[in-house]
Order: sequence, then structure tokens, then C-alpha cells
Amino acid sequence: MTLRVLGVDPGLTRCGIGVVDVEPDRRVSLVYYGVVRSEPSSPIEQRLLTIGLGLEAAIDEHKPHAMAVERVFAQHNLRTVMGTAQVSGLALHAAASRTIPVGLRTPSEVKAAITGYGAADKKQVQTMVARVLGLAELPQPADAADALALAICHAWRGAAPAAASGGDPSAMTPAQRAWLAAERASKR
Repeated sequence: MTLRVLGVDPGLTRCGIGVVDVEPDRRVSLVYYGVVRSEPSSPIEQRLLTIGLGLEAAIDEHKPHAMAVERVFAQHNLRTVMGTAQVSGLALHAAASRTIPVGLRTPSEVKAAITGYGAADKKQVQTMVARVLGLAELPQPADAADALALAICHAWRGAAPAAASGGDPSAMTPAQRAWLAAERASKR
């Protein structure tokens, strides 16, 4: 059975969306990619409304079986982290309200799955996404390419979300094990 996965690269100015179909033999085909944009000069509630409506429209149009959302990782810029976290919450809410299972993926996990290198740069990710999907050109902007990479990674590592939620650590990637350890340490 073909699995349709919608990837979300959360951002307050540009939220990347990528949809792929993945066959049981791991072949991947492109369904859609793009970004939902919000105007930086608009009030935060309007920006979130714009992004939320765009995410819901993409979900309703493409009807994914699963979603992958980039896990918010601590950054030095608190303002960026807050906006990213708020948009992640919108994606999680939209998925939950439609009973779509969600996997949270770290950037390094996605990069490793797509390029074989967890510290790959944006251009390397775009290049490998284009290669996997058989595209003649790199998907632009990078936010959309990242969303496609999230969707591909999630499909290829389908069992990993259960492991990351407290299951068997031997089934996790190094990035997932590090995240789980950090989550457990923060609860002490």
C-alpha cells in the first residue's frame, strides 16, 4: 500500500510543506511542495491564523496518512524558537483534529536519513531530495525542500516514532536517543 506523508518545516514567516507518496519498496514520488507565508509586519495572531489555515488546507487537499513535523530544538534565538514552536503546535493540532499520526523528527535525523550525514547543509539536503524524487531542479525554497526531506525520512523510518516515545532504544537513531535522554533529564 502506498503511504502518503505530509512533512512540515515549521516557520512563522515561511512554513515549508512537502507531500510524498512512498511505496513499500521505499520508492518515493512527489505529490506537492510549497510554503505558507505570513507577513512579518502583521500581528502574531494573524500570522498564526494564516499559517494554520494554510496547513489545514494542505492536509485537507492531499489527505496524508501520516505527518512529519520538525522537532523544535533549542536554539540561541529565543524569538525564532518561539515562532517555530507555535507553528509546530498548529501542525500538531491540525493533525490531531483529523486523527493523522504524527512523527517528530530532529533536523540531524532528517539530514542523516536523506544525505547520510547529520550535519549536511541546506544545499546538500535539496540536492538529495531532488535526486530521491527524480526532479530536474532543486526544490525551492529550502523550507519546502526541508519539508519534503521530513516526509521522506518519516516514511523510511516509520517505526521510529514509537521507539522515540519510550520504546526500544536500539531501534532509534543516535539523534533520537540523544533527544530521549535530554527529555528524560529535563523531567528530573
